[in-house]
Amino acid sequence: MDQVPEHYYQWLEEIQAFDFVLTELNLYLDTHPTDKQALEQYNVIAVHRKQLVDRFEKEFGPMKNFGQSCSRFPFEWVKTPWPWQV
Repeated sequence: MDQVPEHYYQWLEEIQAFDFVLTELNLYLDTHPTDKQALEQYNVIAVHRKQLVDRFEKEFGPMKNFGQSCSRFPFEWVKTPWPWQV
């Protein structure tokens, strides 16, 4: 496994925190679909998460495979560690 900088772990932890909040809001919205404030919060957090993922992938390579994330040349999917390995 390659040596990774400390901010790799910090950024990954931020993304995981946003994923947790989005999952909880999604579950809440499943039962409260007319809660406008919760939906607005969900959308704001989803945009922030996308920005974090874009920043992470720009520096460290794709987080997902099978076309869900783009790759620069050479193909970055073979670069480790993968996000689930840390």
